Amino acid sequence: MSSNTGNLDTAALLSGVNNHHDQEEGSSRWWKNVLDLEEAKNQAFFALPMILTNVFYYSITLVSIMFAGHLGELELAGATLANSWATVTGFAFMTGLSGALETLCGQGFGAKLYRMLGIYLQASCILSCFFAFIISILWFFTEPILIFLQQDAQISKSAAMYIKYLIPGLFAYGFVQNILRFLQTQSIVMPLVWFSVLPLGIHLGIVYSLVNWTGLGFKGAALAASISLWISLLFLSVYVFFSKKFEQTWEGLSFESFRFIITNLKLALPSAAMVCLEYWAFELLVLLAGLMPNSEVTTSLIAMCVNTESIAYMITYGLSAAASTRVSNELGAGHPTRAKNAMAVTLKLSILLALAVALALAFGHDIWAGFFSNSPLIIKKFASVTPLLLISITIDSFQGILSGVARGSGWQHLAVWANLGTFYFIGMPIAGFLGFKFKLYTKGLWIGLICGLSSQAGALLFIALFRKWTKIELSNENDKESRVSV
Repeated sequence: MSSNTGNLDTAALLSGVNNHHDQEEGSSRWWKNVLDLEEAKNQAFFALPMILTNVFYYSITLVSIMFAGHLGELELAGATLANSWATVTGFAFMTGLSGALETLCGQGFGAKLYRMLGIYLQASCILSCFFAFIISILWFFTEPILIFLQQDAQISKSAAMYIKYLIPGLFAYGFVQNILRFLQTQSIVMPLVWFSVLPLGIHLGIVYSLVNWTGLGFKGAALAASISLWISLLFLSVYVFFSKKFEQTWEGLSFESFRFIITNLKLALPSAAMVCLEYWAFELLVLLAGLMPNSEVTTSLIAMCVNTESIAYMITYGLSAAASTRVSNELGAGHPTRAKNAMAVTLKLSILLALAVALALAFGHDIWAGFFSNSPLIIKKFASVTPLLLISITIDSFQGILSGVARGSGWQHLAVWANLGTFYFIGMPIAGFLGFKFKLYTKGLWIGLICGLSSQAGALLFIALFRKWTKIELSNENDKESRVSV
């Protein structure tokens, strides 16, 4: 009797252990069906340094504006307007141009054509230098252009003076963006944090010295940004030239790079157009707000929303870079199924990240608005727009990942048409119609933007689902596409 009881107890114990084991395996399978944890972990470790790098580089020009703003209201307005004009016409364009390297270097690294990465980098730098020269000519005519755009004459004059001292920084910024993509596509991201935070720390000393200890004053704030960007370029260049990590991907300067300028240009111009079309849509909202009744309040609200959206997108940018790199590397290696899996994982992470940001803003919108304004009216109105802002941030996060996938896959030419159609034939007309005709004002403008972002995300998702996933032929003989898989 006791022997049988003992056997039954042992069997029950073993059964309990097995059931617990099965439950653990079932839970593990459930998680794998929802999210590839290994891929998600790798992307998270990749994204965080990219987010920090982006924030630090953004802070260099922002700190200069802060120092200029302490000199007076006119200086603050001039520096802010100059930075906005510089971003729309120059910095955004340079960032977009470097997007060609996300395709070429990313797929080249995946295909193990390591030597070509250095060639593509040099070709991209030649293009950046050429376009920086063209843009700098435009910047010399900033004052008459801003006055033509109905901006205040004094502020326009101040902005024109500021932007002339940013011209040297434009060249450095273009080179820096190219090197960042060169490193990013090889999944070398931690050094980027150091090479962005060190120039920012140095920048604080330079801008303080030039603004307060020299006769440059207001001009010194812009010049400091240019100097700091060149310092960052110096750090990155020394790292690439002398680090043993790049023995295969950087073999020194070569005239061979001139042969690949056209190859680069075919991807660089659509990449730049992708970025600029989106930037210009947000700036257009600010201009439309200035045409509305009580424009001071409306413009302030839209500017607050645009800045909040931009800061939220900086976080998404890290995941966008991860998506671009993983997709391009896997396509280059001839693994389209893995590329699609990487995209799916990043989209899921972006939704989780956007929800976290949205929750923080939902509960802290009054505190956040207080950083921009002390006016109870503006803080109250910002609270009323916050639900729409939460929706736009979530959708923007989703489309940001799909834009990264488009860059990694070499679909920039398709994404340009998607951005053009969705923002300027759907989003902006709806914004104007709701804002002015239905007198929804700020809410109407932002609903229009949401329609544009939703349409953009839908168009990019359609491209990703129905486009053949291919890799670019990276051999020296031709520049055609080579079909890998559907």
